Amino acid sequence: MNCFNLKAAVLCLLITSAAAAQIPKRSINAMRITRSLKIDGVLDEPEWKTAPVADKFVELRPVLNRAEDTVHNATLVYFLYNNEGIYIGGYCHERSKDSISSELTGRDGFGNNDFIGIIFDTYNDKINGFEYFVTPLGEQFDAKQAPNPNGNSEDFGWNAVWYSASKIHDDGWSFEMFLPYSAIRFGNKKIQDWGLNIVRRRQKTGQQSFWQTIDPTANGFLTQEGFLKGLQDIKPPLRLQFSPYFATYLNHDGTLADHKTTTPISAGLDVKYGINQAFTLDMMLVPDFGQVQSDSRVLNLTPFEQQYKDNRAFFTEGTELFNKGGLFYSRRIGGEPLHRDDFSVGANEQIEKNPAQTKLYNATKISGRTQKGLGIGFLNAIAQPSYAVVEDVNSKESRRVQTSPLTNYNVMVFDQTLKHNSSVTLVNTNVMREGKEYDANVTAFLFDLNDRKNKYNIGGNFNVSNKLEAKTTTGVNYGLYLGKTSGRFNVNLWHSCSDDKYNNSDLGYFTNNNERETGLWMGYSWNKPTKYFNSVFINTNGHYFTLVSPLDIVKGRDRMFERFRFNFNFNFNLKNLWYVYFNVNGTTNNNDFYEPRATGRVFHNKGNVGLIGQWQSNQAKKLSWGGNIIWGEGAVTNRKTFLFGLSAKYRMNNYFSVEASCSPETDTDQPGYAATLSASTPSQMDTIIFSRRDLHIVENMLNFKYNFNTKMGLTLRLRHYWSKVDPKQFYQLNLNGDLVNPDHPYTGNVNQNYNYLTADFVYTWQFAQGSFFNVVWKNIGETFTDQFEKDYFTNFTKTGSGPQYNSFSLKVIYFLDYLTEKNRLKKKHEAGKG
Repeated sequence: MNCFNLKAAVLCLLITSAAAAQIPKRSINAMRITRSLKIDGVLDEPEWKTAPVADKFVELRPVLNRAEDTVHNATLVYFLYNNEGIYIGGYCHERSKDSISSELTGRDGFGNNDFIGIIFDTYNDKINGFEYFVTPLGEQFDAKQAPNPNGNSEDFGWNAVWYSASKIHDDGWSFEMFLPYSAIRFGNKKIQDWGLNIVRRRQKTGQQSFWQTIDPTANGFLTQEGFLKGLQDIKPPLRLQFSPYFATYLNHDGTLADHKTTTPISAGLDVKYGINQAFTLDMMLVPDFGQVQSDSRVLNLTPFEQQYKDNRAFFTEGTELFNKGGLFYSRRIGGEPLHRDDFSVGANEQIEKNPAQTKLYNATKISGRTQKGLGIGFLNAIAQPSYAVVEDVNSKESRRVQTSPLTNYNVMVFDQTLKHNSSVTLVNTNVMREGKEYDANVTAFLFDLNDRKNKYNIGGNFNVSNKLEAKTTTGVNYGLYLGKTSGRFNVNLWHSCSDDKYNNSDLGYFTNNNERETGLWMGYSWNKPTKYFNSVFINTNGHYFTLVSPLDIVKGRDRMFERFRFNFNFNFNLKNLWYVYFNVNGTTNNNDFYEPRATGRVFHNKGNVGLIGQWQSNQAKKLSWGGNIIWGEGAVTNRKTFLFGLSAKYRMNNYFSVEASCSPETDTDQPGYAATLSASTPSQMDTIIFSRRDLHIVENMLNFKYNFNTKMGLTLRLRHYWSKVDPKQFYQLNLNGDLVNPDHPYTGNVNQNYNYLTADFVYTWQFAQGSFFNVVWKNIGETFTDQFEKDYFTNFTKTGSGPQYNSFSLKVIYFLDYLTEKNRLKKKHEAGKG
């Protein structure tokens, strides 16, 4: 780029940023009323006719800054409030009923729906918000908004209890929402002004419009909000809510020798208590997670632990504070026992029982934010001791082996918001174990700062880990990043470092330490529609990794380089509402210090290059489909990777839909660890065997959904994963990190044939607000052998007819709100007097 073009580009960026800063802030005054309104979706109460209106929405996509069609598609939203909560009503105009897109999906499901959403920033800190959405059929979804290191700032795992209804008309749809003050957090000021924005989605046209204009090139969403003004003398209510539950199970474990059947019964209580206007205590007494969705397990061939999503609502709902710094991996709580596979059995013994997960006595979290922007989070959970049962096959006597001690997990977070969308944070995670087992502690200081115009950003972290045993081991991790975060062109530069003693694995997800990373990311976006595209986004990034301390037993500090990785990404939103993505990626020749599974050894591998393509058709259609293609080539064995996946969704009507996906993958001539042969004498090195192998993976998923109404529905999720590893040639890893012919032919069988088959059938009925009756049937079939099946259907049949784990359960959760029940009893008492 010549000097003139560079100056022109800089000038354009300055003009764009200046224009973004000049977007006027809109405001609306809420009107106080004295009585309660009926929530039926019809705005027929006289109060709505005099309420202030939010209108004249502006489009974000597909055509940026296009004014709303106020003749045919006008959006009108009204705000009222009383001593109990906020009332929101509105009308979304359409040319006809046929223009409205609707589908019953169940709570927190977007589906193929139009929707209206209200976003409040009650503390006006530009960082934390509450979102409430309603669809034309009256279904709800809600979310908390907060900064997230992974980029997704909306937490849809958060749920509040509030009320809504909608009604479809010939010329659009109307809605009403009531948000009790217990469903939102705010300060205790006499007169309050909240940050506000309103979003409307029209699914069939792909339009997303906002009341307060949004600039997609500006940093942050809540930084661009308008205001709801004049909320006066509203007081946070006493927030005390109970959710007692009762559950009964019929479990049959066909994987055990005696095909054991059990009928456990459990009961417990969830408590939510508003300590004050800002902070809430959530507690589970005798928690039960038997009905959560089955994991999507895979065959893990890497030297690192497989990370899985947590499906337990308590550990995913409203946990934005606890996720600061990426130190908390909630699957650790109630996860696999510490020493599940660390004990031996005698010649005449067999393992009768060895739980895969520990059980919890209780779990508690306290979280909230003061009026001055100080967020405080405290999470504590206590796990029961876990035992394996080993039986003597002759005498039938059994003994217990402790696989995990009584354990206390604790997370503490202090997060102070600052001016200009900035924050500083202190995080501490702690694990304490009973007896002689070690304890662990990690403390981190984080900062994220923006300039006054919210255009430039600098941040970082400093972490210290301690493993507390006879001798304390202390490790350090630090990082620094800076960049430009607003405008069409953005850039981010970062550097991070972990010494060889840093370890946050006891309460966090951890792969490796002893690593220094330097990276650069640059991106550019076009948001003005063209003849073919609604928007285009491109970015490129590179990552350079080296060791901090030498690991190679031969070359030491002469071999500290690990790898250099790069990516080029292209995203397109087409005029026909299709989404297309392309990626070009690659890695240079690299040194892998972890694949050999032995400290001090290294695998010297050649570089690779890959291509990824993804697409998704217009999801507003009855039939929508997408797919992805992955191709790669490289490595010392001339590895070739090819994956071609397809997915589709068909909506029969508003009630019934089917989704399916199929992803077959072939990876030929892949190099990888196979086995370790122990040395005959202590002075010799173990022999590490690698293989050139063919890897075949097939993952099929099928989802059925039928919703009877907004409160009742059925879902069935079927998933089958099959992976087989077929070694073609064996090598010996020499001390220089190269693959050579073995000193002695390797004859071991390291074939791997893994199947994981799951079925989750769920019936749910919300019989009262916040109260549920659930019926769940779960089936899990898992097999692992060293014998292959060439034919997919033969393999699937064997897995389906093999040993299975089955669970049938009934669970009732009843929601009780203290104030609601108190008022109900008061009215009943007064009626009795009358």
